[in-house]
Amino acid sequence: VQLQASGGGLVQAGGSLKLSCAASGFLLDSYGIAWFRQAPGKEREGVASISSVDRRLDYADSVKGRFTISRDNAKNTMYLQMDSLKPEDTAVYYCAAGSIAVVGRELFYDMYYWGRGTQVTVSS
Repeated sequence: VQLQASGGGLVQAGGSLKLSCAASGFLLDSYGIAWFRQAPGKEREGVASISSVDRRLDYADSVKGRFTISRDNAKNTMYLQMDSLKPEDTAVYYCAAGSIAVVGRELFYDMYYWGRGTQVTVSS
């Protein structure tokens, strides 16, 4: 049972990257999914998610309009399309699957499976 993330790299500001995260040993469609990131010296933050029950999409304010989360059930894979990248998007990005509940404007995460992380570096 694992999540394998890929697609990170070095890109100039304004550029795009697409992260992929392939699941094995379980069906990704049975869970809520999310991408998190952690920059040096900062706490991990949720970037984008699809909730468990109603499949609601949510994005951190800092990435709204620039990032898109999606999944391909046939490939058992989730994605994060990142456009108009900024230097402040530099971080290690993690994919995760589990339980995601939305109450009002708050998200509650209980993630069961985590990918290893992939580095995204945006140069100015």
